[in-house]
Amino acid sequence: MRRVVVTGMGAITPIGLNVEEFWNGLKEGKTGFGEITHFDSSDFKVHLAAEVKDFQPKEYMNPKDARRMELFCQYAVAAAKQAMEQSGLDMEKEDPFAVGCSIGSGIGSLQTIEREHEKYLQKGPNRMGPLMVPMMISNMAAGNVSIQLGLRGKNINVVTACATGTHSIGEAYRSIQCGDADVMFAGGTEAAVTPIGVGGFAALTALSTSTDPKRCSIPFDKERDGFVLGEGAGVVVLEELEHAKARGAHILAEVVGYGATADAYHITSPIEDGSGAARAMENAIKEAGIEPKDVAYINAHGTSTHHNDLFETVAIKKVFGEQAKDVKVNSTKSMIGHLLGAAGAVEFITCVKSIQEGFVHQTVGYQVPDEECDLDYVTEGPLEMDVKYALSNSLGFGGHNATLLVKRFED
Repeated sequence: MRRVVVTGMGAITPIGLNVEEFWNGLKEGKTGFGEITHFDSSDFKVHLAAEVKDFQPKEYMNPKDARRMELFCQYAVAAAKQAMEQSGLDMEKEDPFAVGCSIGSGIGSLQTIEREHEKYLQKGPNRMGPLMVPMMISNMAAGNVSIQLGLRGKNINVVTACATGTHSIGEAYRSIQCGDADVMFAGGTEAAVTPIGVGGFAALTALSTSTDPKRCSIPFDKERDGFVLGEGAGVVVLEELEHAKARGAHILAEVVGYGATADAYHITSPIEDGSGAARAMENAIKEAGIEPKDVAYINAHGTSTHHNDLFETVAIKKVFGEQAKDVKVNSTKSMIGHLLGAAGAVEFITCVKSIQEGFVHQTVGYQVPDEECDLDYVTEGPLEMDVKYALSNSLGFGGHNATLLVKRFED
């Protein structure tokens, strides 16, 4: 199998509009929670979200292109262009059919659905917009990125709810390993802070009803009552090692393992024995040719829902045994909320930065220990530590489990 490395990263998040801003926010323990501004939430049970602030699409695309993209696509294009810039990739020197794209969105554009449904109700079907479908469907993030950057290789859109970003990177990794591509832009994007998005998740009782921005997204805390809906995008450039070396690319990290399983249990709850998530972690570790004891840091899915945090804890114990208590486990969602299809991609970026800088961020907001969630969730403050391997977990509605294992690059 061909080795796969990371050569570029881009991020649009609630605490920063590029990777450095985002990473500095994580280091500072900054949170992105606040009153919903995208719409009037007065009649809703939920009033807090983690919105992206001050995003300007004109910084990444011309106005005409921006008008033909909904927000989730704009975020993806912005993150992809950031990743491309860092990677130094010059498409004029590449075979465009060897450079692909695997960028997913869990939902696509609810904004389009809401807007066009209102037109239908008020004015009838003949007044609906001709671009409704291409602006709504979730694959258009990958489509628009490929158009903007000239990527003519494999172009796919993995949709596995909250595991989308992790699966997207994992499938891009596989594509390079087996020779389907030399370079893949990979990640996830989401912009679902809309009336239907918030209302739907609230009706499912998945969202926190807290009105305190400091006590809303509190993974592994006994008082957790649901996740906070976030938005944004994370995109990375994955590249075959020899291809990267031949063009003198700066290598940020290496992807060495990927595990993907299903719980086959319940549409929203992880299986109670943690077996599905555990096998995904085990498969990633096995592929890397290492032992669980070699992994000192896990970026958990850590949504702040009762079932996820409990059963992910069970899964980690199943894989790591007695060593589980020594592994540092944190949740990036404690600061940026749940970015749904973008979550795994942004958390993968967090893992790469942790490896590069020897820094593991705090799980912010944690106050009340839960006797059932009894691992080291990095709750007392951030840690400076050597991180050779970082494991990133994502669990999606429908029972989707995905794990990526990232390693410090060694030639």
